[in-house]
Amino acid sequence: MVLKSIKAALILGGDTAGFSEEKKRPCFYNIYLVKSDNYIIIPGMFQPLESLPEDNEALKAIIREQAARYEKENALLREQIQLLRAQLFGRKSEKEQPSSGHQQLLIFDEVPLPEEQAAEEAEITVPAHTRKKRGRKPLPEDLPRVEVIHDVSAEEKVCGCGLEKSRIGEEVSEQLDVIPAKMQVIRHIRPKYACRTCEGVEDDGPTVVIAPVPAQVIPKSVASPGLLAHVLTAKFVDALPFYRQEGIFKRHGVEISRATMCCWAMKVAERCQPLLDLFREEQIAGPLVQADETTVQVLVEPGRDPTSKSYMWIFRGGDPVHPTLVYQYHPSRSGIVAAEYLGGYKGYVQTDGYSGYDFLDKLPDVTHVGCWAHARRKFTDVIKAAGKLKSRKRTGLAEEALEYIQKLYAIEKKARELDVPERYQKRQTEALPVLQEFHRWLKERFAETPPKSLVGKAIAYTLGQWNRLVRYVEDGRLTPDNNLAENAVRPFVIGRKNWLFSGVPEGAAASAALYSIIETAKANGLEPYWYLRILFERLPHARSREDYRALLPQFFDQNLIATQMAGGK
Repeated sequence: MVLKSIKAALILGGDTAGFSEEKKRPCFYNIYLVKSDNYIIIPGMFQPLESLPEDNEALKAIIREQAARYEKENALLREQIQLLRAQLFGRKSEKEQPSSGHQQLLIFDEVPLPEEQAAEEAEITVPAHTRKKRGRKPLPEDLPRVEVIHDVSAEEKVCGCGLEKSRIGEEVSEQLDVIPAKMQVIRHIRPKYACRTCEGVEDDGPTVVIAPVPAQVIPKSVASPGLLAHVLTAKFVDALPFYRQEGIFKRHGVEISRATMCCWAMKVAERCQPLLDLFREEQIAGPLVQADETTVQVLVEPGRDPTSKSYMWIFRGGDPVHPTLVYQYHPSRSGIVAAEYLGGYKGYVQTDGYSGYDFLDKLPDVTHVGCWAHARRKFTDVIKAAGKLKSRKRTGLAEEALEYIQKLYAIEKKARELDVPERYQKRQTEALPVLQEFHRWLKERFAETPPKSLVGKAIAYTLGQWNRLVRYVEDGRLTPDNNLAENAVRPFVIGRKNWLFSGVPEGAAASAALYSIIETAKANGLEPYWYLRILFERLPHARSREDYRALLPQFFDQNLIATQMAGGK
């Protein structure tokens, strides 16, 4: 390989009014030619002509230095491009895959093992286990059955001997049938009474007596509690936008515009505000609040461009057995939003590493807990970025880090079945030593890893979050990650992919309120449609704090839903 350097003097021409005298001087532009079969040109940097040495060896040293720097920068750029491709087109799961693709092929092409390795593997014992029989799941027993008898003809029931054959059994198979949604109109009839003799002059009461108008969630609306529950469940549970529901209703011969359904949703959210106030009280009284946020677009927002990003904040907390989820719309991702919501709270707050939550570390009555899922994701990105070029040299550090994290989650899987004190004790005796060893490993690798590489960033992130990450071992009620809050984000994100945006801030706030009620109901094991239907029937009659509290999903009587589903009142 022949290495040449060429000196080229460059005089800035044209309009040089915007340049200083220093930049108007002749400059030298390094062009390095590396010759093998052809020439490869590697551009250098603009340098003053007089700053370059005349010695060829010194020029070669400059070339080697700049070439090494470019190669390092290109390696980082290629790594980022590969990660972007993996995020766009690769698998989303973070479940670890075999480190090499040949392992699956060994099923069909056995490779003989060395004697020592075979002897070692012969000592491994596999515990006994049971395997579930695969097959079609039986249909639910509580569904109504319609029997259809398929019998043979009378002639086929006669035996060849002349006597009638006896019935010795039967074969039964079942099919699931669907009856399309049925719509009906509920007519509220209120008879009026009056005295025809005196026409009411003998009484101080009203001349005409009539029953009061039934209390409704939306007064004077044609929407019954059942219709409201159906519309809101379709959008906020099944992610069916209002414009699609408008088409479905039209196929049933009913005209309900999307604007009408939007209006219903906003009015229902307003009526449910007392429940949302109690939601926050429930969360503040709990030992742990988990927080997360995601983007939402609002088209008509005062003083903002229609394409600007707004945010939906999610807070999950309260009683661990009966959790409460609160969604809040806000135009900003600033930590002020979380600070205002968590004002007066005392306990644990678990978040990811977003800097907007850094204020939690300064609050005297709040303990900030980190998320191991986010730390793990940083190392998983290293392996994803390697792609098909995965090698031990490129992903070895990431795989070692993931092994430590897998040990922590293996301990957590067993501790999940224990009660709180036992879970705390198991973490102290088993998880804490792993954390200490992992911390030492991270500090050793931090000094020898390029800080701009993906694995360097992963190590730096984990060390920067370490004080938060290890706090989950302090209390058996805590979890190692923020996945419960992230899972609460998922229903909103699925809906956002269908309805794309909110029209006005009031609509986004109403969506947040309805998601809060529905997702809290789901988290407490309630069927969303039937809960909403009963809620809308009873909400107009609630007057006191105790009345509203009894309607919260956390304290809701599930027998009411069972009775409604069975057809009772």
